[in-house]
Amino acid sequence: MLEKRIEAAFVKATQHRGGLCLKFTSPSMAGVPDRLVLLPDGHMGFVEMKAPGKHPRPLQVQRLNRLKQLGFQFFVCDQLDQIGGMLDAIQTA
Repeated sequence: MLEKRIEAAFVKATQHRGGLCLKFTSPSMAGVPDRLVLLPDGHMGFVEMKAPGKHPRPLQVQRLNRLKQLGFQFFVCDQLDQIGGMLDAIQTA
């Protein structure tokens, strides 16, 4: 399965919950997560999309750790069956 398919399903599931799943890029900082998830009532999280079985690169792990230090939720999604649980976690935080 391609990363693009997982990412498209994540975007659709987020929209189904009334949220936005914005493509996140930063010209001044490499390694930022792929998606910024914004759900109703001010809930947000960052998601790095990966093909099944793939892992974040070392720089992405550094960014993940920094976001966690700042108190943000960060997820790595590489399977379709993870989407609902990740959105639940963002929505209940």
